[in-house]
Amino acid sequence: MTFSGLAARVAAVREEIAAVQSREGVRQPVTIVAITKGHPPEAVRAAWAVGLTVVGENRVQEAVVKRESCEGVAIDWHLVGHLQTNKARLVPHAFTMVHSVDSAKVIEALDRECGKAEAELDVLIQVNVAGEGQKSGCQPGETATLVGDVLARRRLRIRGLMTMAPLTVDEALQRRTFAALRTLRDDLATASVPLADLSMGMSADWRAAVAEGATLLRLGTILFGDRP
Repeated sequence: MTFSGLAARVAAVREEIAAVQSREGVRQPVTIVAITKGHPPEAVRAAWAVGLTVVGENRVQEAVVKRESCEGVAIDWHLVGHLQTNKARLVPHAFTMVHSVDSAKVIEALDRECGKAEAELDVLIQVNVAGEGQKSGCQPGETATLVGDVLARRRLRIRGLMTMAPLTVDEALQRRTFAALRTLRDDLATASVPLADLSMGMSADWRAAVAEGATLLRLGTILFGDRP
């Protein structure tokens, strides 16, 4: 798979998003977050050239280096991987949104570093809905406390929730996981705190995520192929 065919692959994904939404009777806007982890800066430029407006990176330092190589590319950078607090100082200068906030310690570190940088940052709370020990994310019962913690910070803006489904081809299980995050979001959302975004769905399970209300799809392999 090469970047030359990216436009056609993006178009195919968009068409299928529309088909899934039509079938399921859902209408939420969906943003493709192009996951460029492990790919060279040319992947970012290719994404921008075909009209994608957001790229996602798993590692802070990889994103920092890549951004320096993509000067002039007007694209938003999202951090989708686990954040170590000792890397928080780099985040305000590199990202507009962090999908993977999962503890009070991370919230405190991000707010402190945004204060130093005089910056604001959009964040999502990552929830380990499936309860898998190998995955990051807070427990569902901790989500309300973390949302409240973000709301109390001057520099952070809570936008919604994020999760990862178990690695399975069982679409029913995928959908149950994503539906549980949507239900949790709906229970926590208020008129003043709408929690509009649900970051869920990757290359192997994005159709199930769209059916359950995803607004941010984290797509890498389906767009760019296997990492080098």
